[in-house]
Amino acid sequence: MTQKDLLGVGVIGLHEGRTLLVALNHIIPANVGAPTEQVTRAPHARAVAGCDLREDKIAAARRDCPDLFYTTDYDAMLKRDDVDIVAIYTPDPLHGDHIVRAFDAGKHVICTKPVVNSVEDARRVLEAGRRTGRQLLVGQSTRFFEPFQRQRAAYEAGQIGTLELLDAHYMHRMDWFYDKSPWATDQTDWVYAGLSHPVDLARWYLGRIAEVQAYGRQSALAQQYHAQSFDIYTVNLRAADGRIGRVLGHYGVHELPSARNAIELLLYGTAGSSQAQYHDMRYLATRPDGAEIREDYLYHKRAYYFNNEVHGMHYGEFANYTEYFARALLADRPYSPNLEEGIETYCVMEAIKQSARSGQPVPLAPLLADVGLSP
Repeated sequence: MTQKDLLGVGVIGLHEGRTLLVALNHIIPANVGAPTEQVTRAPHARAVAGCDLREDKIAAARRDCPDLFYTTDYDAMLKRDDVDIVAIYTPDPLHGDHIVRAFDAGKHVICTKPVVNSVEDARRVLEAGRRTGRQLLVGQSTRFFEPFQRQRAAYEAGQIGTLELLDAHYMHRMDWFYDKSPWATDQTDWVYAGLSHPVDLARWYLGRIAEVQAYGRQSALAQQYHAQSFDIYTVNLRAADGRIGRVLGHYGVHELPSARNAIELLLYGTAGSSQAQYHDMRYLATRPDGAEIREDYLYHKRAYYFNNEVHGMHYGEFANYTEYFARALLADRPYSPNLEEGIETYCVMEAIKQSARSGQPVPLAPLLADVGLSP
């Protein structure tokens, strides 16, 4: 492989963004059965630069990846010819500005979820993408986690038949997140943070959403941190084709991990059903003869996805979606979720927020039109 087959990645936001630098730069064992065989997680992408306003974040990233360019100046990173893709892991309210500046500098973008968290930024980034012709992948990590990829492949192969009902949730106690990201109390909403995972999964399978009905409330934990948004949500969704689904979220929960994983997706089809789980790495499904099968890759894939560190790190997912995006750019082929899908998912989340506050169903068409998408 030559240098022209490798796209350079510059990362802004070196808390979670450090994970991508490590994922792209470190060589890991291929699998537990062949410890001497080494692989690169993303053979078509390489980390070249890191940016953060905090010197301690830069120092931590430099310890893991010493041979990269580091700066506190975003514009300095954007000027570099070796940066083809900018990966954005900054706080939610900054995404819009960072995306537009990257587009205007001629860079493609990976942006962690949510791509934006306001109507104004949705309009701005959509206009900038159309004006510059630059591409954006929304970093929806759950899609790129092993069980969810296996579930999708089985679904596309027709193994569950026609999807009739979808049930997705993300339940996770978030005191640690409030502590590391104080802006989460008053500069975003949990519908854009935690709930964005199951909402994206629902949109992935149901397609365009026509209407949502949501209820929300605050947990004791949210009240303790003086959060301004709901952190408990229950949502019903109706797709444009009439199919239905449910999304649940609770971010002050006392978890029961042996019973329910943090993120789960259940698909109920005419020919079978399936379930994917995260943080664990289980995939369950019914066979055509009715038997239930269970696949568990946690031990086998622990080095790839978690670097044998904390169960829940994102090395594998971040590398997977970066490699997927790099291949799509190099081959000039479609990919998902792209910018318009990301903005559409933002509109679903905005509708959920509005519905939870009003207690009334909210149609999507007016929101889609408002941000510049065809209803």
